[in-house]
Amino acid sequence: MSQPNSRNRWAVSRFLSVVVATVALLFATSARAAAPGVTAAGTGSSTFNLNAGAGYSSQPDGVAIYSWGYGCNSNSATYLPTDFNGIGFCPTMQLPGPTLIVHEGTSFTVSLTNSLPAPAGNTSILFPGLTVTATSGCATTPAGLLTCEAAPGTTITYTVSAPLGTAGTHAYYSGTQPDLQIEMGLFGAVVVLPAATPANCTATETGRVDYRLAPAAYNHALTCYDREYLTQWSEIDSRIHAQVERQLKLIQSCTAGGQFTCPTKLNVVTEPYRANYFLINGRSMPDNMDANFAPNYPNQPYNANPHMHPGELVLLRVIGQGHLQHPFHEHGNHVRILARDGNLLVSQTNPDLLAGRMEFNTDTTPGQAFDGIFYWSGKGLGWDIFGHTPRNAGNPPCNPDANGYYTTASGATIPQYSGGVFVSGSPNYYEWCADHNVPLEANPVGAVGAGGPITLPDPLIITNGLWFNGTPYLGPDATLRSRGPTPLPPGSATQNPTPESGIAFMWHSHNEREITTDDVFPGGMLQMMLVDPYVWNIDETL
Repeated sequence: MSQPNSRNRWAVSRFLSVVVATVALLFATSARAAAPGVTAAGTGSSTFNLNAGAGYSSQPDGVAIYSWGYGCNSNSATYLPTDFNGIGFCPTMQLPGPTLIVHEGTSFTVSLTNSLPAPAGNTSILFPGLTVTATSGCATTPAGLLTCEAAPGTTITYTVSAPLGTAGTHAYYSGTQPDLQIEMGLFGAVVVLPAATPANCTATETGRVDYRLAPAAYNHALTCYDREYLTQWSEIDSRIHAQVERQLKLIQSCTAGGQFTCPTKLNVVTEPYRANYFLINGRSMPDNMDANFAPNYPNQPYNANPHMHPGELVLLRVIGQGHLQHPFHEHGNHVRILARDGNLLVSQTNPDLLAGRMEFNTDTTPGQAFDGIFYWSGKGLGWDIFGHTPRNAGNPPCNPDANGYYTTASGATIPQYSGGVFVSGSPNYYEWCADHNVPLEANPVGAVGAGGPITLPDPLIITNGLWFNGTPYLGPDATLRSRGPTPLPPGSATQNPTPESGIAFMWHSHNEREITTDDVFPGGMLQMMLVDPYVWNIDETL
């Protein structure tokens, strides 16, 4: 095996340093995710004005990859959740395409302009699971094998129906030469909100900004949720993208002469396929931990960095948009599958009960979408996640309700926020009371009492990294517990803001090659779920 040259060694070294720096930034600035998207343009309008165009996607190893994508024509988008208005952007090309948010039982129109380079030929959109009831402006030669196609420089219009029974998460993608056009980035998501939602969906907290698109994923009492995140999984074989870019340049610069004629269409070989970049929402780790709509990713607006509070129900909307199946593992708990491709999984004998299984790996299948619920409470860990021990003065109470948690049913006060700040309520809301005051550490430093099973390392040991906040506990005083002999100042740039101090779970593909970026680890399909204490208000626009 040949040794890497100095340039490659520098690239790998720089990449790893960026990973370390970005992980530090994750804990220091803590960008959040949500499910931002666009509604139809204008008041009372039902039209999405989309544009298929070319651009570049940025990768964490410094490579810019020529890509195609859908985007919004100017002044054609209204953002949801509403707090994203003024933050979001919808360029003429983005990867993945804009998330279209519609309501069950309605129809909407998608106007698609083909702004791809002319040698790319026609393009189109398919809406699997929904019904295209009318089209106009189709290219006539050919009309398209699967759907109405737009010739270069022209616009076509689809009228799409989302009838009752189609709520949930759906994909949209090109129906023209899909082996090339989907690979190049022509795909996106449609979120169909239920026409009605059950009355039992009450918010866990009061006074906070509600970033949910709806109180429930479906009109079913067991599909309520507190937060939601949309992720779309895809891959890139950069050799295919390089072929496209190279051929376009040759066609543009070609001069015919004698018996030689210039090519006018692409002739790209897409097999054998070997992906070397693995993306969640168009970004690879660590880029997917930066903020939604971060300006350094002008064509990749969506991140993949979910946050939650203990006990919250987190709706995961997932779509496989690429060639490959990805065995994705969510650390912390299994995921309860609610539906696949908008089909709610209910019991055959009792429609009031859900029948979706709990999955250790949520396999992300090409062309398939699923909705699932993730939940984490700290139950059964055997130690107090808030760091309470009998030695701590002023510990809050933890009176178990019928299910063993500290909730309003057992005297807890719902967390209350104002202006993005926690102002009142029980800081240990939804604590698992059986572990209240149970220490984790056998030989602690500081105020934590002895008696637990382990001894935590000194956070200043270099192998832990300066981003390690030195505590497994939730809460504003967590950084004051279990510290080394020379503790880092709470709230410094090398760790969480003082009130946030949370627990991070790594979510990643169980295919080891898919957590690399062009074969360099770490990267690819890897993200973090951060569990924050209730005293930290989660602002999902960050």
